[in-house]
Amino acid sequence: MKKLISTLCVLTGLSFGSMIGMDALGEEQVMGGTASAAGRGFAGNAKTGDAEGLSVVNPARLAFDTKVVFNLNFLLEMDAASNDGASYIGRNLSMPSFNLSFPMGGFGAMGLSLWQHYAATMNEEYTDDDKNTAKIEYKGSVYELVPTYALRLPFLRSISLGGSAHFVMGSNSRSLTLNTDTGDLEKKDVWGARGYTLTDYVEGSWELKDHPAYYTMALQYRGRVASYFFSYTTGYTLSNALEYDFRFNENDTLATTHYTREIDVPAMFATGINYRLNKRHNIMFDLQWRAWDSEIENLAGGWDMTKVTDTQSDFMASVGYQCDGSPLFYDPYWTRINYRVGAWYKSWYIKDVYEAGGSLGAGFPLGRKGTTLDLAFQGGMRFADSNNEWDETFFAIRIGLTGIGNWGQTRR
Repeated sequence: MKKLISTLCVLTGLSFGSMIGMDALGEEQVMGGTASAAGRGFAGNAKTGDAEGLSVVNPARLAFDTKVVFNLNFLLEMDAASNDGASYIGRNLSMPSFNLSFPMGGFGAMGLSLWQHYAATMNEEYTDDDKNTAKIEYKGSVYELVPTYALRLPFLRSISLGGSAHFVMGSNSRSLTLNTDTGDLEKKDVWGARGYTLTDYVEGSWELKDHPAYYTMALQYRGRVASYFFSYTTGYTLSNALEYDFRFNENDTLATTHYTREIDVPAMFATGINYRLNKRHNIMFDLQWRAWDSEIENLAGGWDMTKVTDTQSDFMASVGYQCDGSPLFYDPYWTRINYRVGAWYKSWYIKDVYEAGGSLGAGFPLGRKGTTLDLAFQGGMRFADSNNEWDETFFAIRIGLTGIGNWGQTRR
């Protein structure tokens, strides 16, 4: 049975993709990872335009919008991990973000976003050579509700300031179930233990410690050819109130304990640039950086599971290109499509875990008002620079619906 538990602990410690860091925070989603941004490698937070809408990493961009923007995104991700002949395949379907923004003329612009910051998903069964079985399940996420306000400076209209507050919510759970180990029992007593299970179960909720929210502040410059932004996101402490249970079979609880783990998330700096050539061609580069300097306390629990996750400074560099479609409804349809391509390199917050990927995308106009259906295809690898590494290949499809309107504005 000890061998079985050890195998499961290795699996949860080294499985990446939608299962990355499950005992820590989970897989970190890209800030503002909309389908349109995904198509250009998650670059373009400095790009302005009526269809761009709210950016979680750059709230100042919102001040340049002149129309209402509604955006809804879906993600389907498939991961294939392998290590020393072993393999694992995972699938994940989620809605990582929802955004709504609207301008207020000389009073600036406001927006609201609901996005998934971290996610952990796994459901797997394992049987060893001695016919002992185990089932492990992780599920949970950290969501953020992000109201945003941005304003262009009165005498320097090419510069805007923006700020947002991040209100944290979410829940998480883990269940590790083992069948009864009858190896040390006398043969005449085996019948009394057959069919029984023992479960190490933990569940909890997420919130911020000592503060109602953490904050992002940004400055944006929009020029005729180039646009730039700089943003700073404050550090904060996540509080995860947990309840641990040992369960005999399904309903009988052997012991219950309560514990609150705290995770210090450091401040983040971000910047980006967008060059616009011949009005329609955009070349973008973005950079995000956060300096982790402390370990993360794991869910852990019974059976000597790993207590902490080592961290490293995480950063993401992305480059992208977008050809904006014609805004004229009567132009040929293929000239009104937004074409996108991009690539990125990311160092995860978990020590020695890295990711490289690329993407292709397009925005298909629907009707005359500017509504678009955004589609992005992503692929790449996640890998660990360690002796017992799991290499993972991932493929994802992102679908987004972007609606544009003139709510509250007088018809001409």
